[in-house]
Amino acid sequence: MDLLLPAQRHQRIIETLGRKGTVRTEDLAALLGVSHETVRRDLAILERRALLVRVHGGATSAPSGTGEELSYLERSTSQSEAKAVIGELAARLLRPGQTVIIDVGTTAVHVARAVPPSFRGVVATCSLLVAAELAGRPGVEVLVAGGRVRQGDLAVSNAHTLGFFQDLRADVAFLGSGGVDAEAGLTDYFLDEVATKRVILAGAARTYVLADSSKHGRVAAYRVCALDGLSGLLTDAAPPPALASALVSAGAQVINP
Repeated sequence: MDLLLPAQRHQRIIETLGRKGTVRTEDLAALLGVSHETVRRDLAILERRALLVRVHGGATSAPSGTGEELSYLERSTSQSEAKAVIGELAARLLRPGQTVIIDVGTTAVHVARAVPPSFRGVVATCSLLVAAELAGRPGVEVLVAGGRVRQGDLAVSNAHTLGFFQDLRADVAFLGSGGVDAEAGLTDYFLDEVATKRVILAGAARTYVLADSSKHGRVAAYRVCALDGLSGLLTDAAPPPALASALVSAGAQVINP
């Protein structure tokens, strides 16, 4: 009987590939305590998401590509320490009286959790999860965009969302990401939410992208903007040289521990 949930197995597989580069089906079956058939199904799912490449008898690490975004459960349990670090970095940029936009995604939720109790200001969001984290905070006025709610992340998007942000001028915005790449720039997985990000970028005085090291060099399906559209990158580790150089050339600040 399988002891781990599918999301937990997928995370273990990706972590193992990250360490070894290549892994055999039989080794994964022993590691996870599941059948070879279960491992093969898991590898097929992860390959569709462009997270690995299946080979005869196992799998290898995949080059960055568009693929599919992991489920909310998988993302919420992955890189949690890194996301908490990014949340703390974002919180240090807050000043009293600001109007702040916090976008969607699991890292955005960590930003909301890191907002200090002393903060007084306005937080606008298109994430019901972010809104729930901050609702009831003394001194914080929470504004939530209307629109269609996406399952999992509880992200809101459509024409109503765009109209909401078009009328908002924020001091600082924190954007979620599918990936950040030296050539492709900021990319994401959902077209409606890409449109929202572009409107936020146009109206915010400063905009920082939230991207842990697993998203460095990754390219999702839709382009949001070039790197010169960003004020900076908040991340848990220094980006690889090509990305770091591209960010500096674009005038974007890299903020990491």
